[in-house]
Amino acid sequence: MVDRLVTIMARLRDPERGCPWDLAQDFASIAPYTIEEAHEVADAIARGDMAELKDELGDLLLQVVFHARMAEEAGHFAFADVVAAISDKMERRHPHIFGDGQGGPEQWEAIKAAERDAKGDASALAGVALGLPALMRAEKLQKRAARTGFDWPDAQGARAKIDEELAEVAAADSAHALEDEIGDLLFAVVNWARKLGVDPEAALRGANAKFERRFRAMETQAGDGFAALDLDAKEALWAQAKAAERDA
Repeated sequence: MVDRLVTIMARLRDPERGCPWDLAQDFASIAPYTIEEAHEVADAIARGDMAELKDELGDLLLQVVFHARMAEEAGHFAFADVVAAISDKMERRHPHIFGDGQGGPEQWEAIKAAERDAKGDASALAGVALGLPALMRAEKLQKRAARTGFDWPDAQGARAKIDEELAEVAAADSAHALEDEIGDLLFAVVNWARKLGVDPEAALRGANAKFERRFRAMETQAGDGFAALDLDAKEALWAQAKAAERDA
């Protein structure tokens, strides 16, 4: 079945008979779609919509086939090489399943560290993708650093760091400094969430959904005149929306 999809993509990229839009794409132009499809997979999972998940996984698979096809055209690798590489990696990282080695988190990390070293970058932070959402990447960087012992011993130290960063935000004396300090503050909040065992990306995603739900309820309650209401009236509608959720 995958061969059919690979063949379809090859036809779409055919220089003479292909689709003009598909032919015009390159790795950089397709990358945002790849990220978007991954988020849509996560969204379908969050909503528990299995029919939608099936479709979104197909869209994500198409992205892999698309990138692989462009790489094959450039003489780098083909889709079969992608499959072989991930198969080799999974077997290599699970010696307790596919070999005679022992498993466990320490063995997994040791194997990954060896892979990073083989690529010429032995840093504990190597391989944390730049394309990740910023909150997710911050958490991953912090977790990697923590494995080396560079971490707060408990959540209190991480919480105190937030107060320190808030003070530095207040003291910022330029737009550049303000942006820099806000970044440090967000990084510190992610660190505190991590120490509390909270996934910051999931927490913010939930906060976004909650805000959208309540804001839409405010708009529905006010009708066409919502935008014309003063802030006090909007705050009252917000309070009603929160109360309605509690009573539901």
